[in-house]
Order: sequence, then C-alpha cells, then structure tokens
Amino acid sequence: MCMALNAAAAQYLRELVQLRAIRDRIDREYALPLDVEALARDAQLSGGQLGHRFELAYGVSPYSYLMARRIERAVELLRCGDLEVDEVRAAIGCSSQRSFEIRFTELVGVSPGVYRTCPPRAGELGRQVRTGRIQQHIVHG
Repeated sequence: MCMALNAAAAQYLRELVQLRAIRDRIDREYALPLDVEALARDAQLSGGQLGHRFELAYGVSPYSYLMARRIERAVELLRCGDLEVDEVRAAIGCSSQRSFEIRFTELVGVSPGVYRTCPPRAGELGRQVRTGRIQQHIVHG
C-alpha cells in the first residue's frame, strides 16, 4: 500500500513538473505561434490530456492562459502609445485581429483602440491588472 502511494505521489510530482515547464514555455514564448496541440505533442500528451491536467493544476485552460499572457503584454505596449493596435496584435503573436479584440475587451473591459487612446491614469492600470479580469486568468507561482 505504501509503495503504491509513493508511486502515485511520484507520478503526480512528475506531472506537476511537466505542467510547470509548459507554463514557463508559454510565459517565455507567448509571442510565437504557439498552440495547445503543439504544446501537448512536445510533452507527449494529447491536447485533451494537456487541457485537463493544466486546468486542474492552474484553474484555466492552456489557451486561456496563453491569451491572458498575450493580453497582459498588449496592455503594456498600448499604454506606451508608440505602436498602433495592429502592430501590438502582431507583436504579441495574435494572428486574428477579431479574436484579439474580443479577448482584449473581455479581459480589460474596453477595446484595444479605446484603451490606446484613453489609457488609465497613473496608478489605475496597476490596480486594474491586479484586481481585474486579467489577473483571474494568470496564475503566478
């Protein structure tokens, strides 16, 4: 019985290490053309297995985590005001303008164009990112 528990615990730890490596890769490579199937293949898992395990460990799907990271970076780039919305979209690795706008609006509360022209005043952005919808999708650890 004890050996079975030790084996199960060891397997669980291996899976957590693997999931952490995938999450770290998303954090590093969010601007590259990543997709869940490619991440799963690299980890020798099916897309469904990765999605299920990732969501159990972090509370969000790998795709939601990837998009939240991208939107978090888009907020930073748009706040600077040096880039157009389409340039920001390309810089964060979103190929679809429509999906970028939908996800940005969902997480931030306004469209990227509105955000670019009227960013929050100093101090408001940090509060928005920490307490807003973006933070709900980004798991720090």
